[in-house]
Amino acid sequence: MDPKERINELTDLINYHNHKYYVEDAPEISDFEFDGMLRELEELEEKYPEYKKENSPTSRVGGEAVSSFPEVIHAVPMQSLQKAFTKEEIFDFDRRVREAVQDPEYVVEHKIDGLSVSIEYINGDLVRGSTRGDGITGEDITENIKTIRTVPLKLRESIPYLEVRGEVFMSNESFSKLNELLEETEQPLFANPRNAAAGSLRQQDPKVAAKRKLDIFVFNIQQIEGAEIGSHVEGLRYLRDQGFKTILNDKTFGTIGEAYDEIMRIGGERGSLGFGIDGAVIKVNDFRSREILGSTSKFPKWAIAYKYPAEKQTTVIKDIKIQVGRTGVLTPLAILETVRIAGSNVSRATLHNIDYIREKDIRINDTVVVEKAGDIIPAVVEVIKEDRSGDETVFEMPAVCPECGAEVVREEGEAAYRCTGINCPAQRLRNIIHFVSRNAMDIDGLGASNVEKLVENGFIENAADLYYLDFRAAAELRGFGEKWAENLKQSLERSKANPLYRLIFGLGIRHIGEKAAKTLAKEYKTIDALMSADAEKMSEIYDFGGIMADSVAEFFKQPQNREFVERLKAAGVNCIDEDDTAADMRFEGQTFVLTGTLENYKRSDAAKIIESFGGKTSSSVSKKTSYVLAGAEAGSKLEKAVSLGVRVITEQEFEEMIQ
Repeated sequence: MDPKERINELTDLINYHNHKYYVEDAPEISDFEFDGMLRELEELEEKYPEYKKENSPTSRVGGEAVSSFPEVIHAVPMQSLQKAFTKEEIFDFDRRVREAVQDPEYVVEHKIDGLSVSIEYINGDLVRGSTRGDGITGEDITENIKTIRTVPLKLRESIPYLEVRGEVFMSNESFSKLNELLEETEQPLFANPRNAAAGSLRQQDPKVAAKRKLDIFVFNIQQIEGAEIGSHVEGLRYLRDQGFKTILNDKTFGTIGEAYDEIMRIGGERGSLGFGIDGAVIKVNDFRSREILGSTSKFPKWAIAYKYPAEKQTTVIKDIKIQVGRTGVLTPLAILETVRIAGSNVSRATLHNIDYIREKDIRINDTVVVEKAGDIIPAVVEVIKEDRSGDETVFEMPAVCPECGAEVVREEGEAAYRCTGINCPAQRLRNIIHFVSRNAMDIDGLGASNVEKLVENGFIENAADLYYLDFRAAAELRGFGEKWAENLKQSLERSKANPLYRLIFGLGIRHIGEKAAKTLAKEYKTIDALMSADAEKMSEIYDFGGIMADSVAEFFKQPQNREFVERLKAAGVNCIDEDDTAADMRFEGQTFVLTGTLENYKRSDAAKIIESFGGKTSSSVSKKTSYVLAGAEAGSKLEKAVSLGVRVITEQEFEEMIQ
């Protein structure tokens, strides 16, 4: 088939199945088939970029990063809603509505706890997405909006113009997985799904937003040309026909009593929805009635939001257990007498850290008040001290990890206690994944899912076990195979010759990044010398602080960590700094941007070379860029480099630079 025709066919097919899966929740093909079509389309678009369609589903993975978001002036102000907290306030709203219009009909919607956005289409094509901002001025986040799979890139009808308003949110499941990933990489966690959605939607790199699995409910038509819509329910049905994921229902209610009952019904189900809501919204259905009612400068008079109170319950802390996270942080967990809050049974609540426990004077056997923060995370918010009987017990953090027995440390200035054991079961996956990562031992074929499968099936307990793996038996695991096993074997063999700094970095010692690992390798020359190094002397190394030195010394003080290193040595892993090129930092302080097709290198390989000499790579060109390495068919990045006066180098010049 002609490449252009195949690209068109695949674009339409994937968009169809994308909608069936993400919007209708009714997939017609397997994930394997879907992924295969998407890979084929990506390969064709890379080979024939001139045929890529505006609504290509490959846009979902994110485009180039931006340095800032341009301002967007909203032609129709994105107003907020007046709020009600009692039944009386809801009935007062109805009275005001009836003073202006006769026999109003209402709709009641879930008030999604997310970020409000506007999305615009011209002739059926998505042209712009923007944040609400202050209601008048927002920010252009088009590329990030395109990564949301429930947003249609092209409408089913090519009407001249349509602007819709929706709420971008993150499901509870996606929120939990995101925080797990952030914890693994020792980044700050998001407090709740709304903050996570807002932070993801405003990422300057759309590729980051694409990985966050954002979702959207569209709930309003802001402007439309080419179709006549007379009511809110009619508008929702029209939007659904165009491919949007709309707000959950389109029932209508003839009395305010019926509408209030619906608010209470929604409130009762909020614990089981799978996403956060912080209220329900009542709207007048008929658009002519809305025009009569009008708006204030802040909010429309034809709608009101009922805010649910944070549900609290009283219970007893039966015990306080320690949960060891994937980064080794020990978190106190309250074991509660089970209580029902916001539609679900709660038997545990996080106590954050020992400072939180001390501040609130929380003790075992205390009667406490528990609420769900953002309707999701149970938290102990208050101790009812007048109920104390004298049987309460003060909680102390353990001196050793309950999972592996390694020493627990609390570094100066930190609230967290951490396990120092490399074999700690709670940290096992994270430690192995870090060890095999590109900047550490660089072992191909061991993504997170493959590592997890090897651990779950008992093939490995720590990263050292990889060098003693039964490759024949592992090849029989589903999804692996002999070719995978052979490639892994070769990759492990290659990794044995890695420079010492890669091994040091791969050990995952807290505070020791790649640069610090190179410093240690250069200073101590062997892993044995490093293991017996004195922390005080180590802290005197230039650009190496006391906290880092203490962390290294503490790590090698643990018997299980020393045993881990001995097993690597026995397997033949290089533990000596033999190669001076590890200290060659000729590109230090310089940033490269790679564009176009290189003849002798994959761009990822060229990037590795640059980074091995201390340089950095970036996906976007700016005045701070040192060099743009341009291959064949270089596009907009090359043009931008020329316009900014950034030096452009050829592949031949690059090879001369790395000789």
